Amino acid sequence: MANVENLGTLERRVSMSLPADEIEKQVDERLKKLARNVRMPGFRPGKVPLKLVVQTYGPQVRSEVMSDAVQKAFTNAVKEANLKVAGYPQIERKNDFEFSATFEIYPEVKVGDLAAASVERPTTEVDDAAVDKTLEILRKQRTRFESVQRAAKDGDRLTVDFRGTIDGQPFQGGEATDFVFGLGEGRMLPAFETAARGMSPGENKTFDLDFPADYHGKEVAGKKASFTMTLKKVDEPRLPELDAEFAKSLGVADGDLAKMRTEVRANVEREVKKRVEGRVKEQALNALLGATPLEIPKSLVAMESNGMAERAMADLKARGLDPQQVPINPQAFEEAAKRRVALGLIIAELSRAESLQPKPAEVRALVEQEAQSYESPAEVVKWFYMQPQRLQEMEALALETNVVKWVLTKAKVLDKPVSFDELMGASS
Repeated sequence: MANVENLGTLERRVSMSLPADEIEKQVDERLKKLARNVRMPGFRPGKVPLKLVVQTYGPQVRSEVMSDAVQKAFTNAVKEANLKVAGYPQIERKNDFEFSATFEIYPEVKVGDLAAASVERPTTEVDDAAVDKTLEILRKQRTRFESVQRAAKDGDRLTVDFRGTIDGQPFQGGEATDFVFGLGEGRMLPAFETAARGMSPGENKTFDLDFPADYHGKEVAGKKASFTMTLKKVDEPRLPELDAEFAKSLGVADGDLAKMRTEVRANVEREVKKRVEGRVKEQALNALLGATPLEIPKSLVAMESNGMAERAMADLKARGLDPQQVPINPQAFEEAAKRRVALGLIIAELSRAESLQPKPAEVRALVEQEAQSYESPAEVVKWFYMQPQRLQEMEALALETNVVKWVLTKAKVLDKPVSFDELMGASS
């Protein structure tokens, strides 16, 4: 028998009473079955005395039978009450045959009216100037540095030795040999860059530096340091020419410049389309969240937070960092997890109610679109279809795309001209 209590909007408790006679019967049956096959030193298979089998395996078998019975009773109880369990139940034992399970259920999702919501859709033209700017970025990415004998200026890459002291004493991080930095990039404190600017290779300089009060190194924050610096090398940036060799470096085999511009334009148009879709998608999903107030199961948020933390740790490992040195607290992901869980519940309801589940052709189109940014699109498409997990991610993305399209049929959509620089300067 089972009894269901309401502990809150989503929290429930099931009290279960297991039939003692049935439990004892199952324990007895399992032990007799075990005795027919169990092996023990000094006995032939199947000849071990039942009393010895009970002494050795009785507690384990009883625990297994009880666990199976509780699971079965819980499953039957929630099925009979027509409850959809979110997360995992917390099982408590009251006495030998009395148990309770506390758990959460999925909320009822009612998508609100989107008529008052508005979505701004950026419109951007990819003109010759946009192609020129992109080519300039590509040139800078392929910058070579050549050693020069002159005074250092912004844009140069400098190699220096330095040593700092505070009240005559060295401090952690205050000394380096063959330290390389880009002058004018803002990576170093302003006083450090000011001292380096105008120095020539082989020159030494002594200067004072005030660490800001909010400096990340707390042991030196707000203190004055004295530095000695030796400039060992000045490397000047050299951008490649826009010639056939440059075109070949971008994958244009014959080095044709016109073909290079055409391919760059196509890539930029793909990126512009991706960023526009990203902005529209974010607004559409925000509109859904705003129109659909929802109480979210805490268990699902905890599971999502833990999953996000685990993925972050795996990412750190992939980058060669030790997660132990950069501890990650799942609570740091709680707000993002709430958003993801809420959107997941809303999207699942819309998929069911509005039949938005993507068709295979829609998933294929999305996979092919993603593959276009690689050198061998056909191989990338094949790779997606050989990786079930990757394909599931694309199916989820295709479902989101259909949901966004549905939102755009309900909300007000306003086209807004946006400059190329503004669109490309912000991530989608």
